[in-house]
Amino acid sequence: MWGIGGWAGSDDDESRRSLSRAVELGCNFFDTAWAYGSGRSERLLGELVRAHPDKRLYTATKIPPKNRKWPARPEDPLEATFPPNHIREYAEKSLTNLGLGQLDLIQFHVWDDSWGENEGWQRAVDDLKRQGLVQAVGLSVNRWEPENCLRTLRTGIIDAVQVIYNIFDQAPEDALFPLCRELDIAVIARVPFDEGTLTGTLTPDSKWPKGDWRNTYFAPENLKSSVEHAEALLPLLPPGMSLPEMALRFILSNPDVATVIPGMRKMGHVEANLDASDQGPLEPDLLQQLQAHRWDREPAPWSD
Repeated sequence: MWGIGGWAGSDDDESRRSLSRAVELGCNFFDTAWAYGSGRSERLLGELVRAHPDKRLYTATKIPPKNRKWPARPEDPLEATFPPNHIREYAEKSLTNLGLGQLDLIQFHVWDDSWGENEGWQRAVDDLKRQGLVQAVGLSVNRWEPENCLRTLRTGIIDAVQVIYNIFDQAPEDALFPLCRELDIAVIARVPFDEGTLTGTLTPDSKWPKGDWRNTYFAPENLKSSVEHAEALLPLLPPGMSLPEMALRFILSNPDVATVIPGMRKMGHVEANLDASDQGPLEPDLLQQLQAHRWDREPAPWSD
């Protein structure tokens, strides 16, 4: 729900219609964050959940870092990022925005593995759980750093980890997925379309409205290579299958993935995404071919 809360061109009424359609088609997990419009996205999700009391809809949100630095860096002390009183404050803010008594999943919006053994955050989330305000706790791992959480996962406190995983970003398969499998930790795959690259709609001249985050992410050095990588996939598309469908089904073919969270601002996105989910795994031969399109990248200033 990032696009719904914080991207240029979002319209709340259109978002409401799209979210309702998602529920109608069987979607039951919704990922948001306080930072997505300073609570705007959370409020829309709360409306949706309250409007469907007969449905079991799962709410997942994220605590913003106190220092407002995305991503976390090793030199950032936990006390400046997630002190206990800040964790409590934003859990309560999210509950207020949602208008709910309990969060199914609360996640740290950034993470550095050096914080794993710190008792401050551990006590804070334990208190939230014991008081019934939070059902489960998760991490959202920094872009292209899927192993920057392994020590923390071994504490036994984390229930879910959110990580970038798609046709290009296959690195989580190396160490993260096997550990999650061993510890029974859920994997939430984010950025399934590589911020739009895997929709097949980008060109070397693509531009976005002023202030839209994608203008930064698709800096010239990334936009050109992103378009080239997407075009290299087109010969692999089976007849009748779109690139976004193949991208989603690649992720959902991996049994280590619990769910995937594509953006769904518009009705067409909702219907296409849910249809792809209903189609099931890709054929083994195609999956093997797609493995060769792994694209390992290093975090850069434009990728924050």
